[in-house]
Formats: sequence, structure tokens, C-alpha cells
Amino acid sequence: MEGILPLYKPKGLTSHDCVFKVRKIFKTKKVGHTGTLDPEVTGVLPICIGRATKIAEYITDAGKAYEGEVTIGYSTTTEDATGEIVEEKDLTRSFSREEIVSILDSFKGTIQQTPPMYSAVKVKGKKLYEYARAGIEVERPTRNVTIYDIELLDDRQMFEGKNISFRFRVKCSKGTYIRTLAVMIGEALGYPAHMSDLIRTESASFHLQDCVTFEQLEELKNQERLSEVLLPLENGLSHLPKFEINDKVAEKVKNGAVLEKPIADMFQSEEPFVLIWNGLALAIYQVHPTKPEYIKPVKVLRNE
Repeated sequence: MEGILPLYKPKGLTSHDCVFKVRKIFKTKKVGHTGTLDPEVTGVLPICIGRATKIAEYITDAGKAYEGEVTIGYSTTTEDATGEIVEEKDLTRSFSREEIVSILDSFKGTIQQTPPMYSAVKVKGKKLYEYARAGIEVERPTRNVTIYDIELLDDRQMFEGKNISFRFRVKCSKGTYIRTLAVMIGEALGYPAHMSDLIRTESASFHLQDCVTFEQLEELKNQERLSEVLLPLENGLSHLPKFEINDKVAEKVKNGAVLEKPIADMFQSEEPFVLIWNGLALAIYQVHPTKPEYIKPVKVLRNE
């Protein structure tokens, strides 16, 4: 059995917990997830099974969308609701809808983020949360991420009170920490803040409405209908450019051949693209790094 399972990740499980459960349900070891979601975060977690594990990294690298809630008034060690309070500051003023929308709009585009200490980012071979649990503070790498769109999901005209919370929707690049974005929104408003809720609504071409729960999987397993929920691996590559090839070229691609023009002329960037034959994704190629008149295979997906 192979394909992509659009899983709805429940609260309380790590991404690795989900992989473990899927392995048991589908009775296969060849299973991989497509990007870590924190235990408290719910939503879209595409799981690759069988041959589809070859493309897991391409789903991971694609854009994501989330709906989150930021609470202004106090920050936490983990930048979300699970951590201990670090700083508290009662709001002494109200905020208009226009002010908050303007602040959110200011984050559109490329921004710099420093990952939270409680995260899976590695520094010197160890994950940051391992340092954090040991009480060790290390220098964290700042990186550029892209916010494609962000909007307020609250129709109030005025926001007031000791603490205020509001929901927002964001589309962003790989590597964006929404927890950190929530803290940055608070800083822009002049107050400590944290992310109080988060759900991932999109990952690459997979949406919330596509997802199945573990309860549904167990039911389908009992009915011997598990294969019905698996999507073809091509669905996980829909965000990449594609090029149709003929039978003659297909045989070369299956063997991982380096190819010359005219295909090379169509792709000038270093971004990967997919070679399609009879509707099937045969391989992922890119322009040769030292011989731009050629393209070379990055990953052969089918060789039969």
C-alpha cells in the first residue's frame, strides 16, 4: 500500500506519535511525516506511506497556512499556552481594529525570526528544546521566512481589557514559527504576548477538509477500506513545475539519466521540477549545477 494520507493531527500527539499509530494501522514500517507539528497544535499533517516517502521533503518544503490565536498581556517560556509565564503587563489602553490590521499587514513579506528555545531546531547537533530542558541558553540562528498573507479573523472594532485575544489566518513559507510570530505581534503592539491556540489548515496542496481522523481510520481498517483514503504521490508534488515526456525519454528517466536540450531550455532556475509520463510522476529533476545545458535527476520515483 502506498500514497499520501491527509491526516488530521489531534491535540496531545507529536508528529512522531502519529507516524507510530499510522504504522500500526496500515501494518507497514515505511511511513514518514511531512513537517513537525507541536503536540498542542492540531490540523493538517500529510503522512507519506510506501513509495510516497520519497517525496516527503517536498511537501515539507512547501507553503503552509494556519489559523491561530494570539493573547496580548503576558509571554511564556515556550511562546505558547503550555509554558510558564515570563512577563506580564496589563493593557492600559484599547486598540482599534485598524491598528491591529495595520500591525498584521506590517509582517507581510520576508521577515527575520529567531526560533524559540523550545523548538526542534538543531544547534551543534542538539535540538534547542534539549538545551532548554537542561536550563542551558544557547545562541539561536536567526533566519528569513516569508509571510505571504495574514488577516484578522475578528470583527470587533475595539479591543480592550486586561488581556486581549484575537484570531488570525496566515499563509507562510517553510520554517515559520507561528508562536514566534504571535510574540512579534505583541511586541509591535508594545506588550508581551504568546500564541494561545493554533491549527494548521493547509500543507502544500492538502487542506483541512481533505483530512481524516484516527477514529475514521480505525473504522476504515475494520471495513478493509484503508486504501480509499490514500492519495497518489503526484498530489504531493502539485506545487512543483511539471514537464510531460514521451516514451523514449521516459526510459532514460527511469534509469536516472542526465538529459540534454530541449528540456533543459525550459528550466533555468535551480528549483526542482517533475517529469510526467502517462500521468505518473517518474522523477524529480533540476538544472545541472555546472552544466546548465543539461538537467540531472534529484530523485527517481518510478523505475518500473
